Amino acid sequence: MGRIFKKRTSVDEALNLFLERISTIKKTEEISLETCTDRVLAEAVISERNVPHYRRAAMDGYAVRASDTMGTSPSNPVMLQLSDRVKEGTSTWVHTGALVPEGANAVVMVEDTITAGNLVEIRAQVYPGKNVGNIGEDIKRGEVVFEEGHLLRPCDIAVLASLGFGRVKVFKKPVVAVIPTGDELVSRQEERDVPPPGMVLETNGLMSSLYVKKWGGIPRYLDIVPDNPDNIKRAIEANLDTDMILLSGGTSVGKRDHASEVVAALGELLVHGIGVSPGKPSALGIISNTPVVCLPGYPVAGLVSLYFFVRPGIRKLATIPEIPEPILKKRLAAKISSKIGYVNFVRVVFEGDKVRPLTGNGDRVLTSVAKADGYVLVPENVEGYEEGEEVDVFLIE
Repeated sequence: MGRIFKKRTSVDEALNLFLERISTIKKTEEISLETCTDRVLAEAVISERNVPHYRRAAMDGYAVRASDTMGTSPSNPVMLQLSDRVKEGTSTWVHTGALVPEGANAVVMVEDTITAGNLVEIRAQVYPGKNVGNIGEDIKRGEVVFEEGHLLRPCDIAVLASLGFGRVKVFKKPVVAVIPTGDELVSRQEERDVPPPGMVLETNGLMSSLYVKKWGGIPRYLDIVPDNPDNIKRAIEANLDTDMILLSGGTSVGKRDHASEVVAALGELLVHGIGVSPGKPSALGIISNTPVVCLPGYPVAGLVSLYFFVRPGIRKLATIPEIPEPILKKRLAAKISSKIGYVNFVRVVFEGDKVRPLTGNGDRVLTSVAKADGYVLVPENVEGYEEGEEVDVFLIE
């Protein structure tokens, strides 16, 4: 195995190479409305009914013939007879959402009326259609409500419910195998006390699994695999039925780093060594049409690789539409230094209306992310940012 990376690929080039080789999952399933939040529609939704399917009152008030209110004002009111039917000179009480009775073509808001026994004093003029929701005002029969590929939100699901749907067809979630590797790792299920010196609890696989779930995948979180090429090979081969494989650890160039060479032996190693800091040892490959991401063992470096490659990979697999990340414009409370030739992932905390970069032990310390409110990406051709300079801040998920 080589002792140095043969090539350092830019983040954009590495991501493009990776996404070009990922095929979108076309398998579908029908699920209930109660479980389809954040799922992606596998077919267009066409309304089979009008919403509303009747003329409904948009306000609490009195249904009237608009012509009976001509010229009406607080200083020039008109008196109408209360009745169960609306005809010339009469009106009927209606509440919001109620059926507007035949003969009525408008609703006078209750605030513009005064009742006196069987009479109602109308103190505002209304025109035909005022405060009346017509048939199909919201959705018309035959209308395309949502296109295929739409990401369902709770408000969308409420619309589907109003159309009488109980189930919808969505694309299946991608299954992602998460394989933690490393002789130094100890299972959290097996070790409840502080591990012996030189050993650490396995947490990267847990973090990766939770992000997979958060981003729309189904994690298959596997047992720890020792730093042995044959063991890693068997673990990969046993999980080629998944839609993506994540190998955590073993991506650098040491004697116990075998992830990239195993990927190369089983399939095609697209990239090993990426221009991002932290996260340079990340590797990307394809084995039997299954995308593989080799995550560095240092937790922050692994997190950066998850953000930059696993998240967009899952989105393409699952047909999840690209949603712009919220970006905050903030001024720096301190200088940021960065490496030329690398996209630098700099963790920051909020200080009033400014942000301050966190300092510490780099990609070895995961709490440097847990303590951070967001991060700043410094482009590879920029040496850093000065104190007081405005920067784009992305929120930590």
